[in-house]
Amino acid sequence: MNVPGLAAMVAFYLLVLGIGIWASVRAKRARERTQENRTEYTLLGNRGISLAVGVFTMTATFVGGGFITGLTEAVYTPTMGLTWAVMPVTGALSFIVGGLFFAKKMRERKYVTMMDPFQHKYGKTISGILSVALLISDIIWVTGTLIGLGSTMSIILDVPYSVCIWLSAAVAIIYTLLGGLYSVAYTDIIQLILIFCSLWLCVPFVLMSPYTEEITKTAHTFIYQAPWSGSINKQNVWIWIDNFLLLCLGNLGYQDFHQRTLSSSSSSTARITCFIAAPMIFVLGIPPVLIGAAAVSTNWTMTDYGSPSPYERGEAGLVLPIALQYLTPSFISIVGIGAIAAAVMSSTDSALLSAASIFTSNIYKNILRTKAPETELQWIIRITVVLVGLVGTSLSFLSNSVLLFWILGSSITYTIMFPQLVCILFCEVSNGYGCIMGVVTVLLLKVLSGEPALGLSPLFYYPGCPIVNGTYVQCAPVQTICMFCGCIATLMFSCIAHTLFSKKVIPGEWDVFSVTKYKAPHYKIDTNLNNEK
Repeated sequence: MNVPGLAAMVAFYLLVLGIGIWASVRAKRARERTQENRTEYTLLGNRGISLAVGVFTMTATFVGGGFITGLTEAVYTPTMGLTWAVMPVTGALSFIVGGLFFAKKMRERKYVTMMDPFQHKYGKTISGILSVALLISDIIWVTGTLIGLGSTMSIILDVPYSVCIWLSAAVAIIYTLLGGLYSVAYTDIIQLILIFCSLWLCVPFVLMSPYTEEITKTAHTFIYQAPWSGSINKQNVWIWIDNFLLLCLGNLGYQDFHQRTLSSSSSSTARITCFIAAPMIFVLGIPPVLIGAAAVSTNWTMTDYGSPSPYERGEAGLVLPIALQYLTPSFISIVGIGAIAAAVMSSTDSALLSAASIFTSNIYKNILRTKAPETELQWIIRITVVLVGLVGTSLSFLSNSVLLFWILGSSITYTIMFPQLVCILFCEVSNGYGCIMGVVTVLLLKVLSGEPALGLSPLFYYPGCPIVNGTYVQCAPVQTICMFCGCIATLMFSCIAHTLFSKKVIPGEWDVFSVTKYKAPHYKIDTNLNNEK
C-alpha cells in the first residue's frame, strides 16, 4: 500500500469536505436572512451564483473523471487516436451553442429545471416520462466519472478498487447533502484549480520518461503501435461525425448544464459564463491528450509494467493511471491522483444534484405530492442524492471503460432530450402528441439500428454499410439519424394533431393534452444584470 499517497488523498478529501461544509453554513445563513424558498436555495443557490463562481462550476462539471481518463483512452487506443478524441472541442462548442441559444431564454423564464417547460406545456405524464430518461443519464454520468477515479487509485495507491469507488462517492454525497448547489459550486473552485495545476505538473515527467519516444515522431510513424494522430477513412467518417455531434449537442440535453445557467445571477451572466467556460474546457483537455500520446510512444517492455502493452492486455481504459504509475516519480503520480479525484468529485456532485432536482421538482412535487411542504421536499432531495449515488456507484463495477458509459449517457440526452428541448423552446406548434411520437420514433430506430454497447444486433441495414467476415458493420450515423427523425416526427405529428383537433375532425373531448386550449405563458423578462442576492 502506498501510504504517502493514501495520506495525501485523505488530506484532499478532508479539504473538499471542509469547503463543502463551509459553503453549506454560508448558504444556511443567507437563507435565514432572506426567508426565500428553501428548495430553490438548495437546487439553484437562490439564483445568486456570480460570474466567477459560475465559470468555475460550469467548467468543473464537465471536466470530470470521464473527461480526463476517457480522453487519454481515446488518444492511446490504436483504432482511434487524436482524431477521435474530440471531447475538448465538442465541450467548448456545446458551451458556445448553449450560451447563444439556450441560456438566456431559460434563465429569463426562471425555470427551476430544464423539465419545467415540458411540465407547463405537455403536462405531468409526458414530463414525468422524460424526467425518468434524464435520471438514467445522470446515473450513468455518476458511473462513468467514478470509474476513472477507482481505476487510478487502485493502481497507484494499491488500494482495492471497490474501496476507492465507495470512499469517493461517499465524500461527494456528504457535501452535496449538506449544502446543495452552494457546496457543489464552491468545492468546484478548489477542484478545478487542482485539476489544472496537477495535470500540467504531470505532463513534463511523462513526456521526459527515458522509456518514451518523442511524441512528434510517433504522431505519424508506427514505432510501438499505430500513430496516435489517428485517421478517418470513408468507412468510418459518418461514425466520426455522429460521435462529434453526439458529444457536442448531447451536453445540452443534460440538466447539469442548465442548472448552471439557471442558477446565474442574471440572464446575461448565464450567457457570459458559457462563453468564458468554452476556452477553459479546451485548455484542460490538452494534458490528457499529451499523456495519451506519451503512452503510445512508450516501450512498455522496458518499464516495470512489462509486456504486453496496456492495449494488448485489454487495459486501454486504465492507461492514464498506468502512465502516471510507471512513467513518473511516485510523488508526481500522487499529484496526478489528486487531479483525477478532483475531476471525479466535481462531476459526481453535479450529477447527484441534477438528479435530485429533476426527481424532486418534476416528479415528486408536481406528480406524486403536489402539496408537499418545504421540509418534506428537502428530505426528498437528500434521499434522491443518496439513492442516485448508490446506484451509480454500483454500476461502476460492470465495466472499466469510461468511454462506454460516456457514449451511453450522451446517447440518451442527444437522441431524446435535445430534440425535444429544441422543439418545445423554439417551435410553438409542438405539443404532447408530437412529443410522444417523437420519442417512440427514436426508440424504434435505435432498436432496429442496434446498439453494440448493449449487445443489440442491427435489424435495419443502412445503405453503404459493409459486411466483414459475415458480420454487418453499422457505419451510418445512427444517433444523428435518430435525433433528426425524432425532431421531424415531433413537429409533424404535432401539426397533424393540432389540425385534427382545431378543425374538429376529432372531438375536442378526446384532446387529453389540450393542444387547442394551450396558451403560451407570459414571462417577465429578467433585466437585472447585477442581481446580487
